[in-house]
Amino acid sequence: MLDPRWSAVSAYVSEYWSVIIATAVFACVGAVTIYYVVNQLNKNISLSLVKAIRVRAKQYKKWKDKVPAASHVWRKEVIPRSKGLKCCVCLKSVSPPQYSGATIHQCDICGAAAHPSCSGNAHKDCKCVSMAGLNHVLHQWAVQWIETADHSEEDSFCCYCDESCNGAFLAGSPIWYCMWCQRLVHVDCHSSLAKETGDICDLGPLKRLILSPLCVKELHWTGAGILSSITSGANELASTVRETIMIRRKRYKNGTASADSDSSGAIELPSDAEGDSQEANSAAKRRDDQTNGKLDEVHQSSESEKEKQVVSDNTAATGRSNGQRENSHVQNNQKYEIVNVPSDSRPLLVFVNKRSGAQSGDSLRQRLQILLNPVQVFELSKQQGPEVGLALFRKVTHFRVLVCGGDGTAGWVLDAIEKQKFEAPPPVAILPAGTGNDLARVLCWGGGLGVIEKRGGLFSVLQDVEHAAVTVLDRWKIAIKDKQGKLMAPPKFMNNYFGVGCDAKVALDIHNLREENPERFYSQFMNKVLYAREGAKNIMDNTFDYFPWDVKLVIDGSKIDIPQVSAPHLLWLSAPFSPQRLHVLHIAK
Repeated sequence: MLDPRWSAVSAYVSEYWSVIIATAVFACVGAVTIYYVVNQLNKNISLSLVKAIRVRAKQYKKWKDKVPAASHVWRKEVIPRSKGLKCCVCLKSVSPPQYSGATIHQCDICGAAAHPSCSGNAHKDCKCVSMAGLNHVLHQWAVQWIETADHSEEDSFCCYCDESCNGAFLAGSPIWYCMWCQRLVHVDCHSSLAKETGDICDLGPLKRLILSPLCVKELHWTGAGILSSITSGANELASTVRETIMIRRKRYKNGTASADSDSSGAIELPSDAEGDSQEANSAAKRRDDQTNGKLDEVHQSSESEKEKQVVSDNTAATGRSNGQRENSHVQNNQKYEIVNVPSDSRPLLVFVNKRSGAQSGDSLRQRLQILLNPVQVFELSKQQGPEVGLALFRKVTHFRVLVCGGDGTAGWVLDAIEKQKFEAPPPVAILPAGTGNDLARVLCWGGGLGVIEKRGGLFSVLQDVEHAAVTVLDRWKIAIKDKQGKLMAPPKFMNNYFGVGCDAKVALDIHNLREENPERFYSQFMNKVLYAREGAKNIMDNTFDYFPWDVKLVIDGSKIDIPQVSAPHLLWLSAPFSPQRLHVLHIAK
């Protein structure tokens, strides 16, 4: 006879294994279900995207008669396999396994992707920056190639039926978005919307900041333009020669000219003046042809890459002539002209320094070109400074400036604005994309891009720029002279701090290191680590032990005892200096 305890153990073991088997079966069924649902979801998304692309391709024949053609601006991009983008030409995936890590072509403005072999056959249906001559801005419906958070909550609903577009892919209903107002519409609703509204676009919530394409006129280069450029270059060269001769005569009369210069009879010219006529010819022949298949095209033409030297003994008149000549070259190289801006419009001029901070400028530029008119967005580089954008907006009465970069970039733009001699300098906002972002912190724009993303992305930032209060920034002019009172370098401007000694050397070392090895500056945190390392190195070397006793600081005629104020010190709050000059208006939240 069996012991009852064995019966209990047997029943327990049987129940235990039953639970294990049931759990395993349930897990397998759940995994299969999830796999099936995910596959169906991906299939629905793919089919919906393909349908949206195909319908838009059919509509292209109708739209191209209403909206001027605009070629895509292709650039090489490495797309990970998980993106699942479709080629806008052949509708096949641009990232299959064999393309993993391979280079594809992606539009720098609208984000459309294409195989390198297909990009040359793409429709010219990119964002049209110029619609001058039309009565109204028309919607430019496109497939939303890039998923971004830079939109308002209202833009997640269909602008016709007011139904949510978040689950449009699940229901198999494809959607389009307008490249100007960012609104969404179901493809099935578009025909009804077009009949009722005529496809007229109001540019959306950011209409005051967006430079309307109706106000952008494309400048056509003709033979007369080439002749005008050649004549302008010759006149500028002759003007420079005349001014230099007059300067030599005055110096000779005053006895300031050296014997060597008097006997030689040679005329010194700025190095950029010698090639003015050649530059005029080449600038007139240069043209930014936006044709499909070409890479790295931009909507704004840049300045010549040749480094321009300045003769140190030029007078103010010669310097003024050089500045006028540079502005003339910039204006001659412009491809667009801004005309007939509405009085209630406040278009935003954006400068992006892609080498600032974590070098996220490429992403910022593309996101801003999606939200604004691409003509408004300029990338700063050694070859192209802020002068190009400021020259384009020169005739705009009311406009604002957004600087995407750090303190150095902000100072660069502020100096360029001051050189333009605006009657009413445009207010400047800062998108903190640098390492320290001290000026952005002072003006309450935040200390980094992470804060911006938490506040709602670039859409929220642009709304803050539109409604921000205007304040005044205190700027100081720094002039360094030798014992004879001669300027050792061109005057500089200080915004809210100025360093002499160890801190300035660390900043210079970091700047040189960034120029030599830009790949090392890939995050804001690592940039601060490099700053700390360079600072510690200078402290250990004791390079500046006696520096305060070797330098004299004079402000408004008053001598400052450097050893006593060598720590961070607010000179304008602790000393009776004359009132500071207030130069440029800035936007502070």
